[in-house]
Amino acid sequence: MKTIKLLFAFALSATLFTSCYTEVLVDDHNNNNISLNQLLSSYELWYVDINQTIGHGETPFLQIAFTMSFRNGTVFANNNLVGFGSQGNGYGIDVGSYQAYDMILDIYHDIDGYNTFDVYQIDNNTIELYNPFNDTSYFLHGYQRSTFDYDYVFYDNIHYFLQEYEAWEKTYTSQVGAINEFDNENYLQFLAGGNDSTFRSSQDTNIGNPDNIYWDYTGVYGVGDISNNMYLKTLTLDYDFFDNEFFELSVINDQRIELYHPSSGTFYEFTGRGYIQYLRESNAKGEITKKTTEPKKRKQKTEKKDNPRISNRN
Repeated sequence: MKTIKLLFAFALSATLFTSCYTEVLVDDHNNNNISLNQLLSSYELWYVDINQTIGHGETPFLQIAFTMSFRNGTVFANNNLVGFGSQGNGYGIDVGSYQAYDMILDIYHDIDGYNTFDVYQIDNNTIELYNPFNDTSYFLHGYQRSTFDYDYVFYDNIHYFLQEYEAWEKTYTSQVGAINEFDNENYLQFLAGGNDSTFRSSQDTNIGNPDNIYWDYTGVYGVGDISNNMYLKTLTLDYDFFDNEFFELSVINDQRIELYHPSSGTFYEFTGRGYIQYLRESNAKGEITKKTTEPKKRKQKTEKKDNPRISNRN
């Protein structure tokens, strides 16, 4: 995660990243009469607004990316929130190559292989990537790195950050605070599946390899917002055998979080073990990552709709 800077006021950030898409089909692919290469390179980052997606299909590498960048034939993506804003000087990692011609974008992804898109310019900083093979459109908004609010995107998607380690190990417990059941939990794991999903906890101690952790309990967790403070979240762990454990969640750095337990007054720190870097939902061998049977991908919160777009290719 990039060092916290208030690049925008919160209200402005919310406006930038939660815009609604009006279904207006543009006849011309490009309204500015510039080449597709010029259009793609006019912004350093293209934010993938997953909630604007139209169609019932999925393009895997776009489904997990927060940003895409097109630089001299190389495609870069920010797929992880660990290192978001600093990895690759803000561009993310190299995920493949591309060719652009006649408002057609061909991407050769390192894992997903060949995908082709019809590109439509919606406005000055919005493009639509229409995949004619799955009839699905993704909408990307252009920004320069210097004015892109990495922090807002990070905290708005913090549940994905929790999923980017195989385990979180308790490494600190404050001396002040009442004794409580959660004192016995030493490892947490957050599985992919959206904002409310599955967690596991363990009372093991001093386990060097996350693969060797015995998970004592599996339940449901949820991450929530706190009014007027985007840097502070709530975390609820649903334990059936006693009341839900409620925490205030804050991020110390890219590998450490703090959980404040209001009912006992205890502060805990957890350190991430086993970082998972995503090219998409599988590893380099095409295998689903061992931490979850669910593919790692961003979840569209809006209702899926039929795509009225029809490819203009001959």
